[in-house]
Amino acid sequence: MTVPADQPRVWERYVAIGDSFTEGMVDPDPADPTRFRGWADRLAEHLGKRAAEHGREFQYANLAVRGRKTADIVGPQLDRALSMTPDLVSMVGGGNDILRPAVDLDDLAARLDKAVATIRAAGADVLLCTPTDPRHAGIFKPLRARHAIHTANLFTIAQNNGAHIINLWGLVATQDWRMWGEDRIHPSAEGHERITQAALLALGLPETDPHWRDPLPPMDRASRREEFREHAAWARTHAAPWVQRRLRGTSSGDIIEPKRPDLGPI
Repeated sequence: MTVPADQPRVWERYVAIGDSFTEGMVDPDPADPTRFRGWADRLAEHLGKRAAEHGREFQYANLAVRGRKTADIVGPQLDRALSMTPDLVSMVGGGNDILRPAVDLDDLAARLDKAVATIRAAGADVLLCTPTDPRHAGIFKPLRARHAIHTANLFTIAQNNGAHIINLWGLVATQDWRMWGEDRIHPSAEGHERITQAALLALGLPETDPHWRDPLPPMDRASRREEFREHAAWARTHAAPWVQRRLRGTSSGDIIEPKRPDLGPI
């Protein structure tokens, strides 16, 4: 089946590269509780169905690993992705760099721009993603200026290279804490699903949930005592281990391998 000239390309070989956001933390995979699903897997399912409707075979790989910084994403991960001759690469990175005490955002943008240009020169389309606006994100609110600059740089990179981009900065629904997991860093299952819908829009494909932009209904606010208990539990379970890893110079992904290292069917 041919595709009209004004319709998006039918992608057949999708490779996702990045960090924990693209690995899918903390969205459990119903088919395999030992690993995560996430927005990229969900997007691949949609792309696979579309390819089948056009009589095409579809293959997908996900090389993203939690904790990885841009140097790995635009280095070994990108090299491995290009060796698979993909026709679509999603590349989301920079978040772990921005969390460091010091980061050169211009250098970060330059490396991402070079990587996008390399992928485009290889004949593949590129899907980028902005961070979510952290204005209501508690301890992450001070990083808002960094995230805003990074977002502006990503839009410039996408425009200059003809890349697609998921605009999470403008998706108000994801600023609700209920869209995030217990660690307050990674999207919940509902959050990943909303991001999937935003990815479909970015690729020029029809969204499957007409209400994906809608904010969640208001919820009763917890008492101050309950909020304190929740913050204390989060600090013990998630914040403290994260700080300890930074002090040791280690990452939660140091011994983790990609969950889908090779192209294969969904």
